[in-house]
Amino acid sequence: MAGLKKAGANWVDGERFFDRQAELDVLSDRVRNGTHTLLTAQRRMGKTSLVRELLRRLTDEGRFQTVFVDLEDARTAADAVAEIAVQSRPAQHAWRRIKVGFDNALRGIAERVDTVAVAEVHVKLRAGIDAGNWRQKGGEVWAALAENDRSVVLAIDELPILVNRMLKDDDYRITPEGKRAVDELLSWLRRHGQEHQGRICLIVSGSVGLEPILRQAGLSAHANIFSPLDLKPWDEQTALDCLAALAEGCGLDLPLAARRAMCRRLRCLVPHHVQRFFDSLDEDLRLARRRRATVEDVERVYTAEMLGVRGQVDLDHYESRLKQVLEPEGYRDALDLLTEASMSDGMLRREAIDRFRDYFRVRAEGDPVPIGDVLRVLEHDGYLEAREDGYRFVSGLLQDWWRARHGQFFVPVGQRAARSGA
Repeated sequence: MAGLKKAGANWVDGERFFDRQAELDVLSDRVRNGTHTLLTAQRRMGKTSLVRELLRRLTDEGRFQTVFVDLEDARTAADAVAEIAVQSRPAQHAWRRIKVGFDNALRGIAERVDTVAVAEVHVKLRAGIDAGNWRQKGGEVWAALAENDRSVVLAIDELPILVNRMLKDDDYRITPEGKRAVDELLSWLRRHGQEHQGRICLIVSGSVGLEPILRQAGLSAHANIFSPLDLKPWDEQTALDCLAALAEGCGLDLPLAARRAMCRRLRCLVPHHVQRFFDSLDEDLRLARRRRATVEDVERVYTAEMLGVRGQVDLDHYESRLKQVLEPEGYRDALDLLTEASMSDGMLRREAIDRFRDYFRVRAEGDPVPIGDVLRVLEHDGYLEAREDGYRFVSGLLQDWWRARHGQFFVPVGQRAARSGA
């Protein structure tokens, strides 16, 4: 097996991209059929890497023009239009038409493509878009892309983050104004996606799920334009092969028993977690001036590094994203549910859920968040999976991390319910 270079960024493509051939084939077929796709998965599963690698391959084929847009920093619909416009620069035929629509804003900007020029173009474009004209300007961008000399694959990353940001106030509560703004944005996106289907193919993804956010706001119908594609964790053989390739690329002797121990600890083989575990093990052994790993090394590194301070910081984004998606009451409920599961051998049993339902009803200051809605988010985001007798933590790493982070002052729900009289 050929060696694999360690990933040095949040996403990978080319020689650092590993496996996912089946998913690439499915996405390629969808693009060729003009099917708009909503790519879903729990965090760190490699959605952005998969899309980037697909776009790289499609560009190399020469049949499609590809545009990648990251909306993580966008805050309004006008921001989104400006970002789509500026990232359309590689589609030269479309870009010439877009420039005409923004002639006054772009006057005097040279045709350079370096980073400074792109930033300057973005500022100029954004200055020409406001709440009153973003639909018109955005429609011109869509029309220009649709008339490009090649069909366009438009990949929009972090649309759910923008939608969530627009929906909610600083306390993460949905507002009527936010709901109207999101309704307008998604109606605009759906209308142009349908109008230009066959010329523009959409791939939407994000680090949080779009469907749970839309469900909270009663706007789920806006996702009907997309065909979902759920990106699953690696199976054990794929993870073992990846670890072997990484070890060969780094000159590390990583026996099969050690690789299996790593997979057993992680349980859910999220690509990022597999590669981060390898990085921690490799660095630990380099500092010790050793190049052969043992099962004992795996266990030590898992406890000291993966669950240690550095690992805690790396996994904090899970909790922060959860807070963004759920309103304050639902977020507090989610913390209790996950802590109960992490302290109960990874299981949240039906009787505990029933007790929590009563406990949350007593604790809520207003109408309680339906516990089914909270569980749906936790299941969608990959924390829990439904079982016959309740829900189980999917990831061994997340379960151990959650227990280490929140378990110190844990009180079982049965005791809390008794204290509250619920």
